[in-house]
Amino acid sequence: MIFIIYSILIICISLLIIDLILISIPKSRLEIIPINYEFNPNKLKVECKIINKNKRKETMIPHLDINLNYLENENLINIDHTKDIIIEDKSLKKDYKGSWKTTIIKSDSYIKLCLIIKPKKGIFDKKSIWLSFIWSNYGHFGFFNKRDSFLLNNHEINFNSRKLIKISSNKGFETIAIKTALLGIFDEPHKTISEYCKDIVKRGDILVIGETPLAIMQGRYIDPLNIRYTPFAQLLCYFFHPTSSLATACGMQLLLNKIGITRIVFALIIGIIFKILKINGIFYRLTGIESSLIDDISGTTFPYDKSIVMGPINTKFFCDNMSRTLGIDVAVADVNDLGKVKILSSSNKSIEKLLVKKLMNNPAGNDDQKTPIVLIRKI
Repeated sequence: MIFIIYSILIICISLLIIDLILISIPKSRLEIIPINYEFNPNKLKVECKIINKNKRKETMIPHLDINLNYLENENLINIDHTKDIIIEDKSLKKDYKGSWKTTIIKSDSYIKLCLIIKPKKGIFDKKSIWLSFIWSNYGHFGFFNKRDSFLLNNHEINFNSRKLIKISSNKGFETIAIKTALLGIFDEPHKTISEYCKDIVKRGDILVIGETPLAIMQGRYIDPLNIRYTPFAQLLCYFFHPTSSLATACGMQLLLNKIGITRIVFALIIGIIFKILKINGIFYRLTGIESSLIDDISGTTFPYDKSIVMGPINTKFFCDNMSRTLGIDVAVADVNDLGKVKILSSSNKSIEKLLVKKLMNNPAGNDDQKTPIVLIRKI
């Protein structure tokens, strides 16, 4: 018995030490934060910040370039272009025409970046554009290549292209799926959903938005290129079903970064014990709801199928705020084609049992239907 107790103590101490090591490993703390863009036929202007969140260490950017593509029938069509990169660093202003020069970002500071992009042939069509920053970070952590991508839309056209799809229901209810344009980080969730729904909703409706589209609008997606996975992530991912988003090193590393290896290992051991007893899902209960909301690459619609999408944040605040604006109940749900429904948050707890029943047939779909908003209406 004493041997078992000592063994558990040694394992706990070892795991905590590993957690401390993982936390202390030097990392790049640079982030690109999109601010705004202006879209006209002859020019695209994109503004963003590059922030250094490290309180003590400065970091260099030796390389920064962009890829610009139209989205068309699930293909990326390259746009031949010229670019002018304007950097504002406090009182300094630098203009790089085409070529990037190594730039230093001081600790706990940022630079403003303005891209002026012009197509070499013709004009910009009225299509969605996928803008990717391909850049590198260099500093105390070593050398790190990164890629960050953002969707640029013509909002006026997109709102006019809205479509309602009525889906048969039963027991006095109908389900209306609202087809939208492809959504992105520049689509502020509250404003976007209000615009799509303001003249459609009726008193007594229940609005449901999928957790993945909400997370994408919140910028909760990351390119696997930006994840430095550890041997621990490579080892732990082997314990999960091949279709799980935690069955890859990058998916597992995101969870490791969030809750640490100690909690994951003990949740895994307890989960395996309960699985032997034919009780499933214990691991996800012990590691928190975010562990079940990670969608690995290919888990969502194009072009986000090349990114890992994490669960949305502040869902209760979103539901309450949206409910006050539209005057109806609102919920955020995670639904799949297997009939599994998880209500993450709602403006009214009493509607959740009804929603579980009405969403089992997954009216919004999990593929490329582009119907992230669903209305449940009593008739």
